[in-house]
Amino acid sequence: MLVGDLITDEIPPLKVTDTVEMALDWMEQFKVSHLAVVNNRELVGLIAETDLMDYEHPEEQINAGKVHLLKPIIHHSQHTYDLVKLMSSLNLTLIPVLDENELYKGCITLKGIIKNLSAMIAVQNPGGVIVLELNQSDYSVVQIANIVEGNDAKILSLHVSSTPDSTKMEVTLKVNREDLSSILQTFNRYNYTVKASFHHGDYDKDMKDKLNEFLHFLNI
Repeated sequence: MLVGDLITDEIPPLKVTDTVEMALDWMEQFKVSHLAVVNNRELVGLIAETDLMDYEHPEEQINAGKVHLLKPIIHHSQHTYDLVKLMSSLNLTLIPVLDENELYKGCITLKGIIKNLSAMIAVQNPGGVIVLELNQSDYSVVQIANIVEGNDAKILSLHVSSTPDSTKMEVTLKVNREDLSSILQTFNRYNYTVKASFHHGDYDKDMKDKLNEFLHFLNI
């Protein structure tokens, strides 16, 4: 999924002639802590609520020169992983997106990313989940895929995680079958350590519940 696929037109950018007071009103209205500021279609920067709360003259325009502006750069053709990394590192609730001409194209909100996360990790698709633990040197996505497909199943999503200063890693697989017994037997036969498995939609329900709880939190 590319950054451009997540752009929303529900939140308009601020103009440099808009006031600090208006920026705060919009942040409250749209439930975000950041807003893009543009001059025509040129991105001037990103304004943060924390920099406006104690502003002495809220009636002043944003272009008064006293308002601190961030300028995180993300383009519509980049991958969503780049987007998540950038927003996470800067603790952003909204990020402006540029087109191939470096002009403002739209914005993406944290809430929008969370809503699309379920599609990215195939939460909506029926199936089962297998968590493998193995040495990093033994990791082979080809062999893992061959084992799954050799049991008439397909991998819907795959996530790899590791702990710093450890040679171990976890591989979480979402497959399109709820009955995992034959797949688990094959992994055991190939000496894979199956750390956990979730049958009959247990994992899907748990993930949906977590996403719904987080979306509810964002609305507060």
